[in-house]
Amino acid sequence: MGHIEKLKKLPPEREKVETVKILRQLSKSSQSLGELKGIARTIPNQVMLINAVVLQEAKDSSEIENIITTQDELYKALASKGKQPAQVKEVINYRKAIFTGFELIKKQGFLRLKDIESIQKTITENNAGIRAMPGTVLKNDKTGEIVYTPPQEKDEILDLLSNFLEHFNVNHTDLHPLINLAILHYQFESIHPFYDGNGRTGRILNILYLIINDLLDIPILYLSSYINENKSNYYKYLNQVNRTDQWEDYILYMLKAVEETANYTINKIHRIKNLLEITIEKVKNEAPKIYRKELVELLFEQPYSKIEFVVEKLKVERKAASRYLKTLENIGILKSEKIGRENLYLNKKLIEILKH
Repeated sequence: MGHIEKLKKLPPEREKVETVKILRQLSKSSQSLGELKGIARTIPNQVMLINAVVLQEAKDSSEIENIITTQDELYKALASKGKQPAQVKEVINYRKAIFTGFELIKKQGFLRLKDIESIQKTITENNAGIRAMPGTVLKNDKTGEIVYTPPQEKDEILDLLSNFLEHFNVNHTDLHPLINLAILHYQFESIHPFYDGNGRTGRILNILYLIINDLLDIPILYLSSYINENKSNYYKYLNQVNRTDQWEDYILYMLKAVEETANYTINKIHRIKNLLEITIEKVKNEAPKIYRKELVELLFEQPYSKIEFVVEKLKVERKAASRYLKTLENIGILKSEKIGRENLYLNKKLIEILKH
């Protein structure tokens, strides 16, 4: 993001962010998002859906920051108690931060500065808080050239953040919330309020903004995989806004990200729903003695299950829990794997859906 003298406060000039092209794309993005909200409501167990999508997002969002992990490492980490490699821990922290933000939004319906700080702290596990020391610049990884100098003085950063939150919590313009989402994301990344974790914090704020504005009920739409696939354009368009105040390409990019990601998530939900129905039928037919709706749902809440998850969820003895999981393995629904001292049971077909 090329050097600018001073970051402008919100909102930007209306004619720059509401062009004919933007409005055309907006209607497609809104439609896909509306469809996603509707279909998500048809899944009886929302936890199942949130868990399925949140881990993928934690992985993708961290990947933008070059923190690379595999799905398998993450599932194992969530199910076992051992010490985690640093990369895995960062992704698990990000997942925790999404849930922290979601709980806050459900409870109070808005965010305060200290809430954003606690999301960032959960991601990075440090207490540094808002930048107080000048000297932060963003450089091109390859060439080392400075591409953007964010606001340096703490007073200015706090002033810009308070302006940001004012627009985040209440839509003071009558711009569509999806256009506003793009504007707010640009602004937060440009303020760059922390020493570390700005990108990841900003991407969590995106999903919370959609929930505040009733465009979704639960945190299941994430733009990180789209940004990962189109990373150079993402940075190019953010730069463009900063250097020339040209918003159109950037807002179109973000709206397209919403449309494509919503469609992709709809497809994934259909497949999860379908697999859930097939699994229920299979257990009813081939292991009727152990069939319980909660048991099958658990296999979808936790793609890696273990005895204590079953004990906790179904309030049964360990012996019974172990029998249930072994029976499910015998009929081909789960596959066991030994990690350290414990047996983990994989819902193979679900993991396939989540991976692709």
